Amino acid sequence: MNPFPPGADEDTPVFVISVAAQLSGLHAQTLRGYDRLGLVSPGRTPGGGRRYSMRDIALLREVQRLSQEAGVNLAGIKRIIELENEVDALRTRVAELTEELASAYAAAEQAAAAIHKSYRHELVPVRQETALVVWRPQKRR
Repeated sequence: MNPFPPGADEDTPVFVISVAAQLSGLHAQTLRGYDRLGLVSPGRTPGGGRRYSMRDIALLREVQRLSQEAGVNLAGIKRIIELENEVDALRTRVAELTEELASAYAAAEQAAAAIHKSYRHELVPVRQETALVVWRPQKRR
């Protein structure tokens, strides 16, 4: 069962800052600070109000965990988030390239099969000769 409204998912910005603060266990002012620092950037309404998604809420909880339990400062947390985003993007790219490579292999196999089908299957006699050549270098004078 999908807990989101129709057409929405975990990336849909639906929560106002007070609800996001309650769901994440943080103060609304903390959320504003994280937004200013670029740690968690919520969506915006046409009027400029912040709207948080479920993914944003999970990220807020992770920022809090890294800060309080792991003792990482906010600059370190920002770098961790950037690196995780970069890893996700690279994984996506690797999946795309893997799929592209599989398609290229399939196309090459089909082309090779088509070429092999076009071969004439006639018997062609081949002479079986064996030659032996012995080479002896000349002595230098």
